[in-house]
Amino acid sequence: MFNELDYSKQRTVFSLNAPTDADTVCVRIYSSAHAPQPEHIVPLAWITSHTWVGSIQGDMLGKFYTFEVTLHGKPLGETPGTFAKAVCVNGQRAAIIDMQTTNPDGWQQDKRPPVTTPSDLVIYELHYRDFSVHPQSGFLYKGKFLALTEPKAIFYLKSLGINAVQLQPSFDFATVDESHPDRPQYNWGYDPQNYNVPEGSYSTDAHQPDVRIREFKQMVMALHQAGIRVILDVVYNHCYSIADSPFQRTYPNAYFRAINAEHENTWQTPSNSPSRGRMVNGKWYMVNSKWSNGSGCGNETASEHPLMRQFMIESTCYWAREYHIDGFRFDLMGVHDTDTMNYIRKAMDQIDPTITMHGEPWSADTCALDYSLLANKESIIRMPRIAAFGNELRDAVLGTDAWLAGRTESTESVKFGIVGGISHPQVNMQHVNYCHSPWAQQPTQHISYVSCHDGLCLFDHLRARFPRSNLQTLLRLDMLAQTPILLSQGIPFLYAGEEVLRTKYGESNSYQSSDRINQIDWTALQRFPELFLYYRGLIQLRREHKAFRMGSADLVCSCLHFLPAPAGVIAFHLDGSAVGDTWHDIYVLLNPHKKTIQVKLPDAPYTIVCKNGKVNPQGLSTYRGSNIRVSPLSAVVLAPSPLSL
Repeated sequence: MFNELDYSKQRTVFSLNAPTDADTVCVRIYSSAHAPQPEHIVPLAWITSHTWVGSIQGDMLGKFYTFEVTLHGKPLGETPGTFAKAVCVNGQRAAIIDMQTTNPDGWQQDKRPPVTTPSDLVIYELHYRDFSVHPQSGFLYKGKFLALTEPKAIFYLKSLGINAVQLQPSFDFATVDESHPDRPQYNWGYDPQNYNVPEGSYSTDAHQPDVRIREFKQMVMALHQAGIRVILDVVYNHCYSIADSPFQRTYPNAYFRAINAEHENTWQTPSNSPSRGRMVNGKWYMVNSKWSNGSGCGNETASEHPLMRQFMIESTCYWAREYHIDGFRFDLMGVHDTDTMNYIRKAMDQIDPTITMHGEPWSADTCALDYSLLANKESIIRMPRIAAFGNELRDAVLGTDAWLAGRTESTESVKFGIVGGISHPQVNMQHVNYCHSPWAQQPTQHISYVSCHDGLCLFDHLRARFPRSNLQTLLRLDMLAQTPILLSQGIPFLYAGEEVLRTKYGESNSYQSSDRINQIDWTALQRFPELFLYYRGLIQLRREHKAFRMGSADLVCSCLHFLPAPAGVIAFHLDGSAVGDTWHDIYVLLNPHKKTIQVKLPDAPYTIVCKNGKVNPQGLSTYRGSNIRVSPLSAVVLAPSPLSL
């Protein structure tokens, strides 16, 4: 439906979705990315429904093109089309290339790393530039797709133990000038321009349309060969600018939600888009009050409309097939409707059922679609095998009533996160923040996290929350904060660099901040090796022992039991025998208090595998008894003794 270009050496066929009553639809073919006049203008003919088709004879390889629709006597403006697969520098014209030539050697043999259940994943969210641009990073391809193909990157990611990277938006976005790669520029990329083309600023040569495609595939293949899955952060909920968007220039008003009155947005200037409004009495009003603004970025797409729904389905399928993407993180998933999300899930299952889907189960502002129809947290129960971020756990650990500060009122929220957001007989939902009923049917629908690119990173949050604490105390708090994340029954999620005490110097919204703010300082790995080793140890525990990732609500309810413990302390037992774990009995004790506490366990011999900020799955020490002491601000994990490894 959205295959807008069909190239062969004999002829090239163009097609476009445009209004049936358009006056004309044509393609302008240019000899170069910046040629002032087209070589050819090819008229498209209306075929059926809203589809227009035209062709040109001869080999057009290497040419560039734009569509132009004239509607009711008004040209809508040139555009590369809604489904351009290759573009010129800065994306204003689409390119005619042979996609087969973009496949690196071995691409046909590339395979997705196997997973049994989504809870097998440990997701690591990264931005290409953050990860590689630091002067002491040692990377050759700083800020590029190819940085993640370098042996240093692969070795590091494998050493940490993660098995999925979540790449911040990677398709062509508007706010970085690709023609000046030597100029320091930064953006998270939540300002989409061409949804089906990799971003040129992350390639070594944005002027050559095939380079960004080939290098993106090289990156995916290198990660796959290392056993690491690739999840793409996709931003279908809005576009950078309605007036200039391919959606509006090809089929006006078909892709966006409109409202009838001026839209009042109490947020300040949208955080990831340029100013397009006016401030009146402390409130932000959009200039074009016609459009709903559930994204907080000036517009919201209408996933329930046939064209937008089909576009999202076909776009995700294209990334999964052409680029071998293993999963999708939907930015502001709560802007989309549940039916569309379920249609995408069905389409992914036809390609590969192990392709994962998760998203933010909220919007940035009120949407112009009934709340009950949106893919929000209350709707997760109606979206099987689609996961959502569990902010109950995040905010319980670090929020106003922080469990890390010993606030006992947050204990149930942490327990709710540990079981993976499901109904569990020992979690009192009346004391869980934000919701009073479980929203996940299965723990694989719960993304367990304490920090991400949005808001303060973990270390900065800890410094703000505990301003009088010394560095060693902050390190202990950091380790304790991540322990219920990495040992939860949901899908654990880490923000890149936090294993080396990443800081963004208190900047909570660094979407366009400098490299100094956003870069990961890899020299910190030598200064705080104990933190990296702790993260790595917990990841190893999780990956080696199925009891930490059972993947089934029934198993979690029958095999995870919370134990009596002092107020605020969380202690639970895992019965590993039910899932074939070699450790039949595992005990996890979490102490958020500034004093040593004692927990009573069955009198038995134990192997301590985690204690006082150290983790060793082969054992740190042994202990026999029933009264286990847990040091302040720390965790203890015990396994049977002797160990069955």
